[in-house]
Amino acid sequence: METKERIKDILSKLLKVKPEELKDDVSLESSIGVDSTEMVETVIALEKAFNTKLSPKEIIKSSTINDIEAVIKSKLSADEHN
Repeated sequence: METKERIKDILSKLLKVKPEELKDDVSLESSIGVDSTEMVETVIALEKAFNTKLSPKEIIKSSTINDIEAVIKSKLSADEHN
């Protein structure tokens, strides 16, 4: 499963949202209604799923699926080089 699909799968289950509602460029906060507690839970779930350390600030600032995917890919690439 590719990165974006894994992110959508995690968010769908965690936020109890239909996968089709998770459009690549839709803001999780304004369009889906994700609050700060859910964002923290999202960060934790993504860290576990991708086995990497994420900054909550990065994920909160990155409010779309595309943004989150870019952050995760960047972290995974950095992890590989360390």
